[in-house]
Order: sequence, then structure tokens, then C-alpha cells
Amino acid sequence: MNFMMIAVMVLGAIALVASVVLYVVSKKFAVKEDPRVGQVVSLLPGANCGGCGFPGCGGMADALVKAADQGSLDGLMCPVGGPAVMGSVADLLGMSIKNVDPMVAVVRCNGTCSLRPRTAVYDGLRTCHAMHACGAGETGCGYGCLGCGDCVAACQFGAISMNKETGLPEVDEDKCTSCGACVKACPRHIIELRKKGPKGRRVYVRCVNHDKGAVAMKACKAACIGCGKCVKECKFDAIHVEGNLSYIDFTKCRLCRKCEAVCPTHAIVAVHFPPKKVTAPETDTAKNAVVQQVVVEEPKNEEKKA
Repeated sequence: MNFMMIAVMVLGAIALVASVVLYVVSKKFAVKEDPRVGQVVSLLPGANCGGCGFPGCGGMADALVKAADQGSLDGLMCPVGGPAVMGSVADLLGMSIKNVDPMVAVVRCNGTCSLRPRTAVYDGLRTCHAMHACGAGETGCGYGCLGCGDCVAACQFGAISMNKETGLPEVDEDKCTSCGACVKACPRHIIELRKKGPKGRRVYVRCVNHDKGAVAMKACKAACIGCGKCVKECKFDAIHVEGNLSYIDFTKCRLCRKCEAVCPTHAIVAVHFPPKKVTAPETDTAKNAVVQQVVVEEPKNEEKKA
């Protein structure tokens, strides 16, 4: 028997022993998956966006099953599927869920091309992260939107687009699933998830500039100057100023819009509200007509008395 045949036989024996060992180990230490996990995965959207806080829909399904075993699904929510999908999952697991207010991505920057003039020209990799690493970008504001569209690229649902006229991203609320991908993609953290509000109405500060008033206004005419007028006007303790920047707590806001009216730079915006009724001022012609009617009516009254 030559050496080649011996080598083949030895390797074959080693492979056979190894396969037997692997088979025994796999059977002995096998982890059986709860069949409910696969059923829950089939109900989830399958976007694997990570908006739920877990690594994909598989991780979310596993967390839901474990939470059901503990008796509560509180704190778990699929932002893409929303209440409809969560309701189906709860029915499958024999649980119930609380009503969760829908959220939507909000762009907290109002520095349009006209309000935030260009002060420099960036010549480099056109991504927000690259521009942010280089400094303030092409404007004097070191906090506002850079306009390169990292949030657009991060959105899997086509809910964000760049407005060429304003240079700012716009969110399509009908497509937004509040997965939070755009929030993570923005290096300046100008995008946040806020409560959608009744009929989509909400009031918020569209600025993230922490500079002092004069410096902020020099960079952008729509910047929050931290004057505190909105804080004094709010009767519900929903607004606070920290670091020269005002912030509205959407859990306390009553949507009265009084803060919007007193903001000197219009940094506070209110969306999806019906237009305010404007009372037309009384003109001189209308006043003269009233005077003429009085003058004409007086002689008639005197004739009747006579």
C-alpha cells in the first residue's frame, strides 16, 4: 500500500469521526426556536429597518414572543407596520396593546437659501457627514441643514426629498413610517420624531442653533434667538429655553399657537392648521355710508313726531 492511499484513508477516517462528533453535538446542544417567532416574522413588514430598536424583524419577533411570555407588550412597537400590524401580532400571541400616538419625522431647520445666505463653497465629497467633518459647511450656521441629502439616501420608503428652491429636505407624511433612519443619518441631528398630532397638527421650533441671539441671526434670519417670549406666553409649561434655544414638549403642547404669534423671528411653526380668520378693517367709505344713513334718517323721525 503506497503512502497516497494511506493518506486518503487517514483523512477519510478523520472526516468521518469529525462528522459524527458534529452530529452528536448539534443534537445535544440544539436550541429549539419557538414556532411563534416564525409566525410573528410572517406578520411583520420585513423592512429590517431597525426602527424598532432590534436588529431586523427577526430580532423584533423574538422580543415580542419573550415579552408575551412575561405578560406585556408595552414598549414594543413596529413603526413601519403601525397599530394594524401590532394588533395582528397581539392577537396571535393572545395579548393586547395600548394605543400609541403615531409619530412622524420633522425637519427642525428653516434656513432656506434666502434666509441663510451662502458664505463659502464646499469642494469635496458631497455627503452631509463629510461636509460636517470639515466645519460649518457652505453657510455661517454650524447647526443647520447641510443639504447633501444623507437623510434621503437613508430612507427606504421614499418619504424624504430635497427641495431645490429651499435647499432643505421635505418629509412626505403619507409615506413616513417613523422608522428613525433619517434621524440617525443626520450628523447635525436636525431631524427628530415628533407626535403627529390630531389631524396632523403640531407646533414646534424649527431651529437647532445654540448660538446667542446676535450670532444666530447673523447666520440665519429665521434662527431662534432664545428671547423667551414663547416661554412667557405658554400657560401649559410646554416650552423651555436651554442653551439659547427654545424647545416645545409635544407631550404638553395644547396647540393653542400663542407662542407662534409672539416669536419675533418666526422660528416657531404650526403645520396643518386651518388659515386664521382675518377681519377686514373698516374703510372710510363704509364709515361715510353709516354717517349718511344717520343724516337721512333724522329728518324722517322729526316729520313723524310733527
